[in-house]
Amino acid sequence: MPQEANTVPADLSERPTLPTLDPTLWSKRALVTGASRGIGQAIAIALAQAGVCVFGTSTTGAGAAQVTQRLQAAIDAAQAFFLPLIQNGKASAFSGLEEAFQRSRAQSCGLVLDVAHRQASQDLLDKLGAEGGIHVLVNNAGITRDNLAMRMKVDEWEQVINTNLSACFWLSQSVVRFMMKQRFGRIINITSVVGETGNPGQANYAAAKAGLAGLSRALARELGSRQITVNCIAPGFIETDMTHSLSDAQKAQLQQQIPLQKLGSPSDIAAAVLFLAGQSGAYVTGESLQVNGGMFMD
Repeated sequence: MPQEANTVPADLSERPTLPTLDPTLWSKRALVTGASRGIGQAIAIALAQAGVCVFGTSTTGAGAAQVTQRLQAAIDAAQAFFLPLIQNGKASAFSGLEEAFQRSRAQSCGLVLDVAHRQASQDLLDKLGAEGGIHVLVNNAGITRDNLAMRMKVDEWEQVINTNLSACFWLSQSVVRFMMKQRFGRIINITSVVGETGNPGQANYAAAKAGLAGLSRALARELGSRQITVNCIAPGFIETDMTHSLSDAQKAQLQQQIPLQKLGSPSDIAAAVLFLAGQSGAYVTGESLQVNGGMFMD
């Protein structure tokens, strides 16, 4: 089953894995939900290493503390990576980058939030809005409550829909007010290949992810005139704790479904986020970017 939240290798923060020189990102602030592990963690780190002030959420205080620690380490690593280039007479290409890292390190942190709690989400966005707003929203937090449709309980359906779909709407609704005033914004929703193909035992999850893709297209049409882009990234099979526990035979069976014959990594999704958040993706909106090794082709 494709996953969008799980652990990534511990060495991810030891060096800038996705360095970028996109000055349009250096003054931006991003909110990444579900940032304590897996894809969300990789996204938060990649944005921070690109000079963005990143606020990453977790449902627990311990998780939020881990996010802060990871972000600070990632920023320090990126600054150390770029500093020799800045000092070796190539300052014109890096003008403002050192200041961006300093600003990012001062502000980036983990925050406690259960996105399914609408009022808590609104309170957090009000606070962040008063402090400088959010330019980039990455709706990554998600849950699964798998069961066959005929056996699925009401709470299993509602929990997944509330967290994976409704919460994304409420968060998006809150940030667009600031984005409209700035005439700039990036909303990036992490969906899933399951939203395209369906999957037995995941009617709730597939419905939520397909709904999120539809929501993204509607918002893209509503907000485009204010230079706000809204896009989806749909991961396929991504390396997670679950895949680490599989046997070689089981992994081989999974890979047979993928034309590229390998699983993806959280950094593959983070790279797609950097593209959509930055200047290179400024003319892309209303799209679902399939990052799945070819297992689903639209």
